[in-house]
Amino acid sequence: MERRLGITRGDSSKHKRFDLGLEDVLIPHVDANRGAKNPGVFLIHGPDEHRHREEEERLRNKIRADHEKALEEAKEKLKKSREEIRAEIQTEKNKVVQEMKTKEKKPLPPVPIPNLTGINGGDPESSDIRKKREKIKEMMKHAWDNYRIYGWGHNELRPIARKGHSTNIFGSSQMGATIVDALDTLYIMGLLDEFRDGQKWIEDNLDFSVNSEVSVFEVNIRFIGGLLSAYYLSGEEIFKIKAVQLAEKLLPAFNTPTGIPWAMVNLKSGVGRNWGWASAGSSILAEFGTLHMEFVHLSYLTGDPVYYKKVMHIRKLLQKMDRPNGLYPNYLNPRTGRWGQYHTSVGGLGDSFYEYLLKAWLMSDKTDHEARKMYDDAIEAIEKHLIKKSRGGLTFIGEWKNGHLEKKMGHLACFAGGMFALGADGSRMDKAGHYLELGAEIAHTCHESYDRTALKLGPESFKFDGAVEAVAVRQAEKYYILRPEVIETYWYLWRFTHDPRYRRWGWEAALAIEKYCRVSGGFSGVKDVYSSTPTHDDVQQSFFLAETLKYLYLLFSGDDLLPLDHWVFNTEAHPLPVLHLSNTTLSGNPAVL
Repeated sequence: MERRLGITRGDSSKHKRFDLGLEDVLIPHVDANRGAKNPGVFLIHGPDEHRHREEEERLRNKIRADHEKALEEAKEKLKKSREEIRAEIQTEKNKVVQEMKTKEKKPLPPVPIPNLTGINGGDPESSDIRKKREKIKEMMKHAWDNYRIYGWGHNELRPIARKGHSTNIFGSSQMGATIVDALDTLYIMGLLDEFRDGQKWIEDNLDFSVNSEVSVFEVNIRFIGGLLSAYYLSGEEIFKIKAVQLAEKLLPAFNTPTGIPWAMVNLKSGVGRNWGWASAGSSILAEFGTLHMEFVHLSYLTGDPVYYKKVMHIRKLLQKMDRPNGLYPNYLNPRTGRWGQYHTSVGGLGDSFYEYLLKAWLMSDKTDHEARKMYDDAIEAIEKHLIKKSRGGLTFIGEWKNGHLEKKMGHLACFAGGMFALGADGSRMDKAGHYLELGAEIAHTCHESYDRTALKLGPESFKFDGAVEAVAVRQAEKYYILRPEVIETYWYLWRFTHDPRYRRWGWEAALAIEKYCRVSGGFSGVKDVYSSTPTHDDVQQSFFLAETLKYLYLLFSGDDLLPLDHWVFNTEAHPLPVLHLSNTTLSGNPAVL
């Protein structure tokens, strides 16, 4: 290669490199014939060499001048005190932060907001029920106020140690998970001063440009779901903007050979990976299958179809796969597209995948028939292979594992009673009554798991082996961590039947939480529900404020508060409005086409 003045003949890069001895300077290439930036070759011809030498000398002089100026500025800096230098650095940082905030608040394209019905009210007629609802509100205020004092900005609260708490699902950063998760509950309860405190923290402090590895699933259902719900309820644009910013940070998790996302992603680098304990490096059904609701709303609000396409790709891939006995295994390898271990459950690892099939149909104003068909097919297989009756007559949902049915049901699976009731209308062969009754049977079984403990709070999982029914056997399964699923099912059954037993059972649970989980610094889970003197685990979970207390409040409210023909709750109990669209491709929103 021939070189003239450090220029390599044949170099077709957009910028040409001049080697002038002092430092490399990138000069945009200019085509003499077109007078514009051009990736062609910049050749220096003989008659022009004098002109180019002059240009070279001018550049040398400019670089020397710049160096001298930089040296003078450095000398001036050295004369300043450490405090003055720090103040200047802080000023520059503040300037950058302000510029980022200005950029963040850039408005998103306007879209028609669905008709929002029942975002407040719901006052019950009975004075007794009103008192119970007020008690739930007081419990929420106790949980929030103590988090505000002792854990503000941390993800969760340790109410006994009175300090912040976090787990690996949120990474190492203080992202205020409890604030985001609790916002809509505060709003629904009319705790608007507290809501505004949370909003201000989010405006000033919620930053997703952090070197932190987070759970895609948990961040989606708690953060994106919470922010979208707060936006729809309050109309405050900041929540929508933050939700979109976070969603953009999650997208690199989908960069796998199959498009099935990794379980975790680093918010800064975009590098993803799966949990080390998951079967052969697999992604988990309940995690990659619980994105649809939030991602459809993101596409609706932004006009960007990328989110919708990601979740529809997952659905299409699952439709093509063989399913043993019609059941979806809990593990799928994102590299190979093959199932991992054949383990199926409607509790942990599988639960909310089925929930989101049903809710995709409901959220689409019952036009997403593909989702409804997948739901109906799935629950028919579940009913055939996993749902059994115990010797004592209790209906339970077992787990298919290693070729046989484990007669064990988890607290997480107790949500299914509400799901069956919610999906009863629209079921095949006019089986609405059957599925409503099935939901009631699951609710009864889960209530028994509470009633058969010393604390009247349910264990993490319970067995149906021989004489043992709806009781935890292993010590590691006897804990209660403020979970909502049983109360969630009570609420759905109450809405559809108005049978007073569900309010009675809900109140029993509320009193038990108040008696055994309340501490001076908030609410804590307990380690053994069969011990009359329980030990606390010292964690106030964010979902306690997002779900458990919200479902209790709704249970003692009128049906006009968040009516189910207008709102669909995500798996973290964040209400999102039904989108009255003509079909599943979001064609009702021209911005998405």
